[in-house]
Amino acid sequence: MPELFHVLAPLDALAVFRRAVPVRATVETIPTAAALGRFLAADLRAPSSLPSFARSSMDGYAVRAADTYGATEGLPAVLAIAGEVPMGKAPAIAISQGQAALVHTGGPLALGADAVVMVEHTQLVDNTTIEIIRAVPPGENVIQVGEDIRQGDLVLSAGHRVRPQDIGGLTALGITSVAAAKRPRVAILSTGDEIVPPHAAPAPGQVRDVNSYTIAALIERAGGLPLLLGIVPDDPHALRRAAAAALAQCDMLVLSAGSSVSLRDITAGAISALGQPGILVHGVALHPGKPTILAAVGQTPVIGLPGNPVSAMIVFHLFCRPAIAWLSGCPDPPDSPPVQATLARNIASAPGREDFVPVRLEQRDGRLLADPIFGKSNLIYTLVRAQGIVRVPLDKSGLYAGEIVDVRLL
Repeated sequence: MPELFHVLAPLDALAVFRRAVPVRATVETIPTAAALGRFLAADLRAPSSLPSFARSSMDGYAVRAADTYGATEGLPAVLAIAGEVPMGKAPAIAISQGQAALVHTGGPLALGADAVVMVEHTQLVDNTTIEIIRAVPPGENVIQVGEDIRQGDLVLSAGHRVRPQDIGGLTALGITSVAAAKRPRVAILSTGDEIVPPHAAPAPGQVRDVNSYTIAALIERAGGLPLLLGIVPDDPHALRRAAAAALAQCDMLVLSAGSSVSLRDITAGAISALGQPGILVHGVALHPGKPTILAAVGQTPVIGLPGNPVSAMIVFHLFCRPAIAWLSGCPDPPDSPPVQATLARNIASAPGREDFVPVRLEQRDGRLLADPIFGKSNLIYTLVRAQGIVRVPLDKSGLYAGEIVDVRLL
């Protein structure tokens, strides 16, 4: 009988793993337009203020605010129209006391103006005169210089993962290239005599390779570059050769299946043969995913995922995703905040482990409900039908229907 592994709490296991995998990155310069999902390698500061000129936030008339004080529908302020400020050009019109200039949304103000009256609050008397029916204070409907961001302000920090809105903000400042971490190359090896490629027709006792492609997609989403290296049979020598070859061409190695304690499983032995420090954690106090292996060869992270798809996806989120961030120069991997929902049914658990349960989200009677999907961890459609995951804390024996829970979206 093989010796059972020693399990650690998920956070403790992550801390052990983190000490062996220093935060680092190989840096390259890339076009801003191609930076979506990339981790920045350096702080970015605004080279200029945005906007660089005072702009109108409305269609209307640029005025001196003092000329509108006391204006009402019954007693409007009457102003002379000095002209129209064109879009895309520096203002050439200056207004003085008792004058207004037509301006457009996003365009500059007339010289001498300090506010804009919405067109809805004006009445055209003739081509040269308007009535103002509502007073405005200084700065009303005006976007001031630097109101969005000021020259020298920190725009984005090193380690930040670029989002679509970030690309817009950078291009608005004329930042057309950025220093980014190269995407870590993450090699994937699936193991098992029963595994066949997706295009093959499984014979009795065989199953198609699910994990390789699920993990590859997760790696892409986490900011890594997946390297699908195929399926290795349950042969210790074959797995050691394949793992060593994979390690030579990647920044991180993920082995799918073969991490549990049985005479048949060989991943732990193959990882131990790769080099020091070797296996750091074999067993994490979570369900599903208990037989997870966390290791390092030199400073290269190596992770043995359980073969069941649900287990693999949960363990990936807990350990692989942070490791990809560390290899991208980011000490704290960004994550979307959870959504809160009302638990639709009880979830049983056992104290001393963290349980992760897929849930289906649905709106019912004005509430967002999280309905647990109870299925074995080797059923991929347990995840396909789920929109999120609910975590049962280590010290709880379950969650009760009606509780408000955090749902981590998938």
